[in-house]
Formats: sequence, structure tokens, C-alpha cells
Amino acid sequence: MTVSYVERDQADAATLAFYDKAEDRFKALLNIFKVFGHQPEYGAAFTDTVMAILKDGTLDWLTKELLILKATLRNECQYCVVQHERLCDMLGMPAEKVADLDGDKYRTSPHFTPAEVALLDFCVQIGEDANRVSNELWTRLHKHWSEAQIVDAAFVITTYIAISKFGDALGVALEPMFDGVKPQLKVHH
Repeated sequence: MTVSYVERDQADAATLAFYDKAEDRFKALLNIFKVFGHQPEYGAAFTDTVMAILKDGTLDWLTKELLILKATLRNECQYCVVQHERLCDMLGMPAEKVADLDGDKYRTSPHFTPAEVALLDFCVQIGEDANRVSNELWTRLHKHWSEAQIVDAAFVITTYIAISKFGDALGVALEPMFDGVKPQLKVHH
């Protein structure tokens, strides 16, 4: 841990406001929210952004979770991977599908549609070099997804790349409720 968590009894009114919102939505006050106790204005924006992403929208929530898991796994954020594997399980994603997000397995896995493969390739490309999305990949994306869905995907991917880097940079640790959880996907430090 490189910065402290701001606990409820240390929090000011602005911090408590976004803590309440986060805890109501996620049924727990996660450590990633507690580091934002040092910057409540950012914490409120972070909470609103995460809440906007983690629900059905232009893309369904399960598709967003595929992108979140792939982006955070590639960024080696075990904190994010453990939490989002749990969400995938709660949303009914088969364990075999989650397992095939490791490396390039998704490209030949029977668990992914060509549309999902295109989005996951987009996720990988953004993580490697967002300036060099190939025409071939754009063609596949446009074949399967609307422009609104592509924008949604790009926002989810880049937001969770940032979240994973933010949490790892600050040494955010998994909460005790995850003690003993054995994730299928493991980061390769």
C-alpha cells in the first residue's frame, strides 16, 4: 500500500456522499473507492463513471465485462481481474469463456462469436497501440457493431486501462472478502 485508505470515520461530507453511493450500488465499500477519499471530487466522478459502465447500455453489461477482464488482465491488475471475474460469474458468464480470455485463446475459442473476437482484438490493439487500429479490424468492427457500440467499447477499454494503472500505482489491495478466492486468470508479473 502506497497511500492510505480514507475510512468512513475519517471522511468528510463530500467523501461520505460518494462512499454511500458506491456502497449502495456495490454492496461493499471497495478499497479503490477509499483511495479516492483523498480526492473526493475525483471520487465522485469515478463512482459515477463506474456506475455508468457497469450496467446494460449500448453494449450489454456482460460484453463490457469481457472487455474489462481482457484490458485489466493485459495490464496485469490482479485486483481488477479478481473483482471482475466475480462479476462475470454473477452475470452468468461460463467459466470456460473467462478462462479463454487468457492470451490469444479467445481467437480460436468456440465460446466467442466473431463479433466478440473483433471487440477483444480492438481491446488488445488499444492496449498495444491505439493509433494503429488496422483497416481490417475496423471492417470487422463495423460488420458486427454500431458506431455507438464501438464508442462504448473504446470508452470501457480505455477507462479500465486507466483504472488498472491507477489502482496498481497506488498499491490498492484486495478486500478481505476476497481472501481465499482463486481467480482463473492470473497476471504474469
